[in-house]
Amino acid sequence: MTDTRTRTSKLTGLSILENLAHDGLISDAQLLTAKSRVHGHGDKHPIDQVASLNLEAADGNGLTLTSTKISQWLADRNGMDFVRLDPLKIQVEQVTQVMSQAFARRHQILAVDVSDALVTVVSADPGNNSWQAGLQQVLRKPVKHALASPGAIRRYTEEFYSLSHSVKGAHTSATEERGIGNLEQLIELGDSGDVDANDQHVIRIVDWLLQYAFEQRASDVHIEPRRNMGLVRFRIDGVLQKVYELPATITNAVVSRFKILGRMDVAEKRKPLDGRVKTKSPNGQEIELRLSTMPTAFGEKFVGRIFDPTVLTKEFSDLGLDKNTETQWLEMVSNPTGIVLVTGPTGSGKTTTLYTSLKHLATSEVNVCTIEDPIEMVEPALNQMQVHHEIGLDFASGVRTLLRQDPDIIMVGEIRDRETAEMAVQAALTGHLVISTLHTNDAPSAITRLIDIGVEPYLINASLLGVMAQRLVRILCPNCKVEAVPDEKAWQQLIGDVPVKTPETVYLPKGCEECRQTGYSGRQGVYELMAITPQQKALIVPGVNDRIIREQALKDGMYLLRISGARKVAQGLTTIEEVMRVAPAAD
Repeated sequence: MTDTRTRTSKLTGLSILENLAHDGLISDAQLLTAKSRVHGHGDKHPIDQVASLNLEAADGNGLTLTSTKISQWLADRNGMDFVRLDPLKIQVEQVTQVMSQAFARRHQILAVDVSDALVTVVSADPGNNSWQAGLQQVLRKPVKHALASPGAIRRYTEEFYSLSHSVKGAHTSATEERGIGNLEQLIELGDSGDVDANDQHVIRIVDWLLQYAFEQRASDVHIEPRRNMGLVRFRIDGVLQKVYELPATITNAVVSRFKILGRMDVAEKRKPLDGRVKTKSPNGQEIELRLSTMPTAFGEKFVGRIFDPTVLTKEFSDLGLDKNTETQWLEMVSNPTGIVLVTGPTGSGKTTTLYTSLKHLATSEVNVCTIEDPIEMVEPALNQMQVHHEIGLDFASGVRTLLRQDPDIIMVGEIRDRETAEMAVQAALTGHLVISTLHTNDAPSAITRLIDIGVEPYLINASLLGVMAQRLVRILCPNCKVEAVPDEKAWQQLIGDVPVKTPETVYLPKGCEECRQTGYSGRQGVYELMAITPQQKALIVPGVNDRIIREQALKDGMYLLRISGARKVAQGLTTIEEVMRVAPAAD
């Protein structure tokens, strides 16, 4: 049964310090020094007062006693649950209906979970629950009191209620507009109106979505119209996560707001549109978004791809390349002439690899030119040109133009057709290094793909230097991963016929507050680098099977994607299941 007995013990900075010393988390010397300093922060919450002292825990772990750490300790000390507030896990529209914003502010509390049987409310003070009994009586269901850090409660109280008010305000200001954006409106014309995309409530909703997308390291923002509402999802570490549900009319207005920001045609809702926008993250970093809309049965679907501003500052080791692969790759792209390809499906990190490589190659002595669709990251050291199909500027004509610009290195965003492939080959044969991408499952398949496109095998022989296939695997959260004995059967399935020793221990995901209970935090690449050898060139003939090329590449020292992943498993960075999920098995 939920404990609703009123507790009124006053939480102070001094009482926190004394209890920290009593529990051995700070020394007596630290307590003596901190007592005189804590009185100077009377306007702050007692937990924040102590956290601002930056005390180092006396348990030898070298951890600083932050507001979160102190709140967790207080929760444990009082036998209460601690909640790390994660906006992606909280149903904002539900929790803001539990109590008014004024009530939440007055008692410095916030509802974080609502079910039919229980409401969980957090505060930063374990000693005062005078609000609990009254709230429980109003709600007619048990109310559980948990702890959270005071800064998080203050922030999300303001932001959740602000978002809720914006959604309600936008809904109220909806104006009737007879139009067919949803196929099912054919039987309900006039029953719903559209909200103005420039409505201040809508602007705040869009600002909120972008802010959280940046903070949560999202790579994509999806807004998907449904029959009676719109679904907002973020892709984080390659996995889509639900964020919010919006009323249908507000969904249309939010999509229109993004279209305005991207200078897209707001009136055109019948065909796909593309745009881009540059903005700043909360910490001041410039961030670019590529916007795309698509007409669906229930209205326009929107996707905003967020480009990581740190891409151009990353080193190859940050991407996940081991030293041997990095050395081979740099030797390959340091050739003055020839073609180097990066392959993999959409979202496998090819663009990041290309930009990192070009940043390394773009010295003051060389002219690096690119043709991209679209330009994903603007880099001053590169001469970048964007494809414009509407005026006839495609990849092939772009390469033709670049050849007249005295380039040393040409980057072609993607080889999609015969004309682009042949232009890339001609550029390589006339004394240029060409780097491009191709959509294939693995490195050997790139050769058969080029032949299928229509490139003559003898031209591939003369120009291709090598191919690197890649995938992105999620990296285990360092805070909660747990040791385990490897599953011999799963390990054997991963490595196939390649004799790789089974590691003594592997790590598995557990899930904690830091990683939102997923067990993973961030991603790295696994790579399959195939340098073209004389033995492989002899095999590049019309009708060649990629299995034959793969067998020769393995003899020449190539490691399969799964073997690259197996090494990361052995290093404790990821799991067997994660590698098998993203990396294809060899035929």
